[in-house]
Amino acid sequence: QLVDSGGGLVQAGGSLRLSCAVSGLTFTWYSVGWFRQAPGKEREFVAAIGRSGGDTYYQDSVKGRFTISRDNDKDAAYLQMNSLNAEDTGSYYCALILGTAAMVAEEYKYWGQGTQVIVSS
Repeated sequence: QLVDSGGGLVQAGGSLRLSCAVSGLTFTWYSVGWFRQAPGKEREFVAAIGRSGGDTYYQDSVKGRFTISRDNDKDAAYLQMNSLNAEDTGSYYCALILGTAAMVAEEYKYWGQGTQVIVSS
């Protein structure tokens, strides 16, 4: 089970930290991805992190603003989002993929329920 949390309403330029709590799985077997879906748009890749946390990947539009991390002792992953802008608005989902991280949503096996982020300009 994956539980996403941490979303909310924030002004442009603000920050949020999303969390993904994982249970019922061997967390260290999985890489973690964060995806988002804006109203009327397709789900898109945001960031991913490998099983050990040593490898991270970002969509170009969030590089330098977002940081993905994980705590294998707590079976949790995080997405620190800074300098938020209106284009970051959407529902954010964490997902797990067995083995190596990927940028394609269809390759992920387990999904959280999503947490909504609204950035007001």
